[in-house]
Amino acid sequence: MTPAKSKKPQRIIIFKVALSDQKDIWRRIAISAEQTLDDLHEAIFQAFDREEEHLYSFYFPQPGKKGRAALRDAVEYSHPFMLDEPTSFDEEVPRNAAETRLSKLDLKPRQTFKYLFDFGDSWWHDITVQAIDAAPEPGRYPRVLERHGESPPQYPDPDEEGDDEEEDEEEEEE
Repeated sequence: MTPAKSKKPQRIIIFKVALSDQKDIWRRIAISAEQTLDDLHEAIFQAFDREEEHLYSFYFPQPGKKGRAALRDAVEYSHPFMLDEPTSFDEEVPRNAAETRLSKLDLKPRQTFKYLFDFGDSWWHDITVQAIDAAPEPGRYPRVLERHGESPPQYPDPDEEGDDEEEDEEEEEE
């Protein structure tokens, strides 16, 4: 991760990053506009207590698009390892997240976009731009400003999942 530290005033962007299927689990992250989408990925990775790195993509939907069409027609920025091949959504090769500065994305307050971490386990996140010119504070960026809800384990224990099902079956029998 490239820590942002410069002598000129930084433009700070604040994002709210929520798990798509568990909206009550979210993190508020502040990051310099001069950092990259890859830096944002690293901040999300750490903020949600992930253990192992995987490929990822950010999807910026076209205004007005919803559902599958929003993803299919979205501009995709991905981990550099993914730049050799088209993705499953389109025939277009994604853009490089490691070379894309946040300042170049023309972000707007309340804008939303998607982040997918780990294409096998599909950890989908909804990201909302909360501020684009927040007052910088001394120190390094990115940083987590607020945590809400406990991060689920990156790899749920299959034994625990089975235990829950067995308990449910036992309750139904009673």
